[in-house]
Amino acid sequence: MQCLTPNQPSFSGGVEHRLEQLAARAAWEMACIEAEAPVWLKKPEDDAHYNVVIVGGGLNGLSAAFALRRRGIEGVFVIDQAEAGCEGPWITSARMKTLRSPKTLAGPDFGIPSLSPRAWYETVYGAETFAGLEKIGREDWMRYMLWFRKASGVTVHNETRLEAVAEAESGVRLKISGAATPPREITCRRLIMANGMDGCGGPYVPDNVRALAKQFWTHSAEVTDDSHLNGKDVIVLGSATSSFDWAVTALEAGARRVTMVARAKALACTEALAWTNFPGYLGSFAELPDDEKWRFLQHYYDLKVPPTQDQYDRATSYANFVMELGSGVASLAIEDGRIRAETKNGTIHADHILLGTGYGVDFSMRPELASLAGRFARWRDRYAPPEGEDCQTVLQAPYLGRTFELTPMDAVQDRWVSRIHMFNGGAVPSLGPVSNGITGVKYGIARIADGMTRAFFLEDAAHFQEKLANYREQHFNPRDKISA
Repeated sequence: MQCLTPNQPSFSGGVEHRLEQLAARAAWEMACIEAEAPVWLKKPEDDAHYNVVIVGGGLNGLSAAFALRRRGIEGVFVIDQAEAGCEGPWITSARMKTLRSPKTLAGPDFGIPSLSPRAWYETVYGAETFAGLEKIGREDWMRYMLWFRKASGVTVHNETRLEAVAEAESGVRLKISGAATPPREITCRRLIMANGMDGCGGPYVPDNVRALAKQFWTHSAEVTDDSHLNGKDVIVLGSATSSFDWAVTALEAGARRVTMVARAKALACTEALAWTNFPGYLGSFAELPDDEKWRFLQHYYDLKVPPTQDQYDRATSYANFVMELGSGVASLAIEDGRIRAETKNGTIHADHILLGTGYGVDFSMRPELASLAGRFARWRDRYAPPEGEDCQTVLQAPYLGRTFELTPMDAVQDRWVSRIHMFNGGAVPSLGPVSNGITGVKYGIARIADGMTRAFFLEDAAHFQEKLANYREQHFNPRDKISA
């Protein structure tokens, strides 16, 4: 699908006019509740220096930028490597028809009703249509995100990539490339990595699959033309929601046969995020001691992400869809230009493998963060799990502070790395599911904004103390009636 242009109308003139009115209503609501604080932290005078740089102009990046603006913080610079209108996975690598989240969840609106997904949807399609809706379509979600970007006044510098990070005096030095107008080297006091589910690594590809020529496999994170699956025999690895996305995509593209191979003996049926969605857990998980977090995380990661009912029903409606559960691929080879897969149940010959295997935490897959190697703590460096318990997903993850900041291995020499905040999927073990999707983002927004506000004020306390000492604005005039 083509990228959506942020500043071009997506609907008829009448709908666009209603959306303009909705944005005006949102501005009025913000004024009513003092939602936007006066600016107290101005942009540094140096053109190449910012208070905050945000990498990622999708859900988390827009949320963070809007929240910082509401906290009265200027000098926030947002970049995204994608073209304008293609930020995030919604119309690029995502293959589901709708979001998996309930339609009632809030988004980056940060408590402003007229900026919410529901207000946008009802303005575009009507309240009755929303009432009969089960889940919002992913293309509509992308249109909403672009409208929110415009209505909230957040500027995103697209086609701009972070290339490297390094220490700078009282901050972080960044090398960037692409279409952004600032210099190719900039500095900031704080860096927010709001770069998605794979922000601390990349797509997980099993070793036996990676050993094959790339033409034989595709991960769900890739942006591809899936029409090449027409007439092919396909293996789908995994049985969670991304795997069912693949299965439906392949079947609808005209695949001859689709075989889902998974080690799990049964399909997951329980969505962990549905249970976590309450203020106690999402708002306070970060405050738990590590052993309590570990216990929660064991249960959280044991509950795999199930397919949606729609995904399952559509896939199983095809006679050429087969599920091989309780199996797994023991070996892979290429014979006569085709894949030979040996599984627990026998041999499968196929033309292509589709991976729904999720993402791994591996900073080596992020060359822009190469300078951080060995400088920040992972969970394995700070926590020893009980004997017999193991969860590499958690142990590999960065061990973050209460506002998503990396914790330095050497608190003196590498103190600067604590100015880098991982507001992405890698933060879940340390802070809970508040930066890995729509469900918890309203809690993540508050935490990142409040944390930045506190950090900047404490760093600049002497400056503000001096301003208070010299504060002489006149609020009362005795009109010279006091006798000498």
